[in-house]
Amino acid sequence: MEASWRQVAGGRGRARGRATAAPSSGNGIHLRGAGGGREKGSVGAGGPGCNPGGAATAAAAAELISQRKFEEIKKANQAAAKKLVEERFSSSSEEEGDEDFEGKRGEIVANTFITYTTQTDGDTCELERTKQYVNEAFQAGAMTCLICIASVKRNQAVWSCSGCFCIFHMPCIQKWAKDSQFLVSSLTDDDFGKKDYPWPCPKCRFEYKRSDTPNRYYCYCGKVEDPPLDPWLVPHSCGQVCEREFKPPCGHKCLLLCHPGPCPPCPKMVTTTCYCKKAKPIPRRCSAKKWSCQLPCGRKLLCGQHKCENPCHAGSCPPCPRVSRQKCVCGKKVAERSCASPLWHCDRVCGKTLPCGNHTCEQVCHVGACGECPRSGKRSCPCQKSKFSLPCTEDVPTCGDSCDKLLECGIHRCSQRCHRGPCETCRQEVEKHCRCGKHTKRMPCHKPYLCETKCVKMRDCQKHQCRRKCCPGNCPPCDQNCGRTLGCRNHKCPSVCHRGSCYPCPETVDVKCNCGSTKVTVPCGRERTTRPPKCKEQCSRPPTCHHTSQEKHRCHFGSCPPCHQPCQKVLEKCGHLCPAPCHDQALIKQTGRHQPTGPWEQPSEPAFIQTALPCPPCQVPIPMQCLGKHETSLLPCHAAGPYSCKRLCGRTLDCQNHTCMKECHKVTEIDTSTGKNKAGPECLQCEEGCSKSRPAGCPHPCVLPCHPGECPPCVQMLRIKCHCKITSLYVECRKITTADVNEKNLLSCCKNQCPKELPCGHRCKEMCHPGDCPFNCNQKVKLRCPCKRIKKELQCNKVRENQISIECDTTCKEMKRKASAIKEAEAKAALEEEKRRQQAELEAFENRLKGRRKKNRKRDEVAVQLTLWQKYKYYLLPMCAVAVLVFAWYIAHDVD
Repeated sequence: MEASWRQVAGGRGRARGRATAAPSSGNGIHLRGAGGGREKGSVGAGGPGCNPGGAATAAAAAELISQRKFEEIKKANQAAAKKLVEERFSSSSEEEGDEDFEGKRGEIVANTFITYTTQTDGDTCELERTKQYVNEAFQAGAMTCLICIASVKRNQAVWSCSGCFCIFHMPCIQKWAKDSQFLVSSLTDDDFGKKDYPWPCPKCRFEYKRSDTPNRYYCYCGKVEDPPLDPWLVPHSCGQVCEREFKPPCGHKCLLLCHPGPCPPCPKMVTTTCYCKKAKPIPRRCSAKKWSCQLPCGRKLLCGQHKCENPCHAGSCPPCPRVSRQKCVCGKKVAERSCASPLWHCDRVCGKTLPCGNHTCEQVCHVGACGECPRSGKRSCPCQKSKFSLPCTEDVPTCGDSCDKLLECGIHRCSQRCHRGPCETCRQEVEKHCRCGKHTKRMPCHKPYLCETKCVKMRDCQKHQCRRKCCPGNCPPCDQNCGRTLGCRNHKCPSVCHRGSCYPCPETVDVKCNCGSTKVTVPCGRERTTRPPKCKEQCSRPPTCHHTSQEKHRCHFGSCPPCHQPCQKVLEKCGHLCPAPCHDQALIKQTGRHQPTGPWEQPSEPAFIQTALPCPPCQVPIPMQCLGKHETSLLPCHAAGPYSCKRLCGRTLDCQNHTCMKECHKVTEIDTSTGKNKAGPECLQCEEGCSKSRPAGCPHPCVLPCHPGECPPCVQMLRIKCHCKITSLYVECRKITTADVNEKNLLSCCKNQCPKELPCGHRCKEMCHPGDCPFNCNQKVKLRCPCKRIKKELQCNKVRENQISIECDTTCKEMKRKASAIKEAEAKAALEEEKRRQQAELEAFENRLKGRRKKNRKRDEVAVQLTLWQKYKYYLLPMCAVAVLVFAWYIAHDVD
């Protein structure tokens, strides 16, 4: 039937296929089907013998089959395109199973530490370091072999260093140990490979013996060989209790399950006392059983005189810190020295007379006897050939024989006669070889001979020549830097040039997630192949749509998934909220592209584009900040934008003392680290003077304009009064403001005599000073008796202290008696006069009551006017009494 269709329809069948397929594939989906292949395979299948009567039926059947195939292929390609788009714009697929994995890992870690936490009542503060190693064992790429810079997998045999707990592949560490021993023995061992040389850890350089080279794969605690792979245990762990000895050893064993890294501190409780054994024993953790009671130690020091005054401490007491006067060993000098070193030697020569009686001891400050005279007994001549027995007072003579001492050259002997002093330099000419042995030259024996030939031997690094002139063959080690690129491909070897492989790069690199909050530390060089860690934090990227926040999803690389939140924009005509999902990044079908003629054409890529569908102007109130970020106001969504709130800017200017007084304006944030309230270039510039408070006592303003920080010291001259307030002094202001009380007193002193009066009335004899004057007046004053008749000259301070008093004599008493009699008479007369005045007033009052005329009343008032004596008698009487006393005193003074 297909051949009949091909024969009858010919070109029409092909045209009809295109016409049918064109409308169905206009959506831009690139189709891939089998229809085209079938047509190609059937070309020429029909022949002239086909039945032309079934042409219509064959054409209809072929069209129906083609249409059905086209629809199937279309649906399959649409599903593939949809899946491609979802995978491209979604990161949720990367996080599938993370929660299950984290829960499983947390359960494994908890089981590892459960035996420890039961001893510590759940306290895990001392497990942090061990936890880090356990967590790194679970993280992909965290455990890296520093030798090959490759990840350590669960199913690989490993070896852990007991010093730094770094993990290496078993083949790598075996090769490293073998190469290290070979290199050391080849350079230092004459019997190559026979001595037991150690090999170091590639990371911490901890040395291991040759017998410690690992040859079997054990778990971390060393109990199980070839531990099986168990997903519910820590990788490379046997799952049994560790039971390794704690370091430092305390008698207890580790309680954790077999684990990587160091064992935590011992959690057992023990009863122990302090270092000095004075305090009562208390229960403490075994890892912190050594403690101090902070009481004075009290142990006797090595000096044997004093006791240790330090608080309770571990170990031996320090040397005695006190100083005492101590004699030297010879007893001639006494000096103050540390009590901890009582034995010392002075610099004096002993000077004691030796047993010979002719010489003195020339030793410096020694202990014990001086010994015999060094010139006593038999002595040899300078050449040591003859011996003489002479008194110690005589010098040994020369023997006259030849000296024959070996000269400095070590070959020839001295040809002079026996002499005192050193022998002369060897001057014989000999044939000398240079140090390297390549050249000879005739020259004086005492001169060395070095040729100019440079050594061409290779140094121990086997890379550089010696290049030392006249080298004897013992070439020094190479002093150049290695400089070879390490396995990390980022750094070069910093060691001195050497043979063999370089040590691994000691640097580490942090591989971070997209937001940087989660990281994994890997050796340098592994950052390019290590997969970034999966972060549990929420994605903090700003939304790409109009929403204020994205839908919650975890930190990821690549673009964020499309927003599925409601648009919530107000439509312009109806005023309702937009019910459609967020359409700022909607996927729409691309129009205007080439339309495929059928499913046999190869597609290029999905014909979907991301674009923002328009919405009518939105009137929903949107909170917006003003230009100066003073307030947030609600503005219509379509008119939302920065605005001025008409307030003062208020940002701190560069002077840090004033704020910007401009109206709310845009501010460019130059450096956000200095603070959000920092003024920008658009703010005003401070033009005021410095208004900072001056130091106490400084009346001058700051000479600088308004500025940040402290003001410079004031150098203006300040006029001050001295302590006596008479002389004006000129002093630099900064000296006054920075001076203490004593310095201020010195600066305010005019060096003149104090003009103040003492309480006694005399002038102070001290130099200008602050405060009250000292009361030590020695000036002569006149002292009188109580009646002022007797007078004597005495020292003022004694008079003020009431140490001396003058009593009245009989004459004074007689004068007092007479004065008192006069006073009594005057008082009696005054009393009588007062009675008369009162009687006159009484009479005048009675006349007024009888109704006399005004004239009579005035006459009565005039009649009672007082006389001058009545008015002023109270003033005249005391004055008269004083005059009488003065007169009597003068009379008595003249009589004396």
